[in-house]
Amino acid sequence: MKGTCDAPLRILLVDADGERAAMLERALADAGYLVAARIPGADDLLERVRAHTPDMIIVDVTAPNRDMLEQMRSVSRERAQPIVMFVDETDEALAIEAVRAGVTSYIVDGLSPARVKPIMDVAIARFRAVQELRDELARTKATLVERRQIDRAKGILMNQRGITEDEAYKALRKLAMDKSKRLVEIAEQVISVSELLGTGKA
Repeated sequence: MKGTCDAPLRILLVDADGERAAMLERALADAGYLVAARIPGADDLLERVRAHTPDMIIVDVTAPNRDMLEQMRSVSRERAQPIVMFVDETDEALAIEAVRAGVTSYIVDGLSPARVKPIMDVAIARFRAVQELRDELARTKATLVERRQIDRAKGILMNQRGITEDEAYKALRKLAMDKSKRLVEIAEQVISVSELLGTGKA
């Protein structure tokens, strides 16, 4: 999210009700947000997001349908960002589906200008917290994958050269330093060469 005090957050507003959308747009402007575009429905939402590059999406509908939620899911997969959905009618199943589709805040029967800013603030904070957890999980997974690659490369060197695990690790590390590459890159090269020569079993 790139909005700052100098560059307000850009909002894509989805609302088929012109009068309601105008009220919400005024409330957003008063709260310091910029409505980059206002569209009547979620058809081709991903294309609209690509075109307008908003920092946040607000959807104001009577009740979401499956097609709309699928559009939300497509957007979330390609370009994660906070999505706030105001609805007049809902049920538990739809609410669960909305959250699974990437909706950050799902607000039932309570849209008023005075509530817009606190709702937006909570949605942004919640989105950032979730993103931090996802980023941490991704880093952890990447670290585990790299560790497995390094362990495999050590095993190959141990078998091929008859050396200890510590000696294999030092050999990999020295090669990485000599070539100014990351340790995992050297490990992957060792594995690739070993597989090419048919000696890839650790």
